Amino acid sequence: MPCPQCNKPSAEAFKPFCSKRCADVDLGKWLNESYALPSQEPLDEEAIEQMIQAQEIVTKE
Repeated sequence: MPCPQCNKPSAEAFKPFCSKRCADVDLGKWLNESYALPSQEPLDEEAIEQMIQAQEIVTKE
């Protein structure tokens, strides 16, 4: 199976990637929200706002 980042052959130690660098590039894309999982459900803006407010309270404590 080729590396999903650069299409080189994958390395056993980093499967499905060919190197630590390609694995880190992929992780960075997830962390920067370049990737997203599709959803059929609409966003619940009110629930999102409540979670943000709760997190801000916890962070202040």
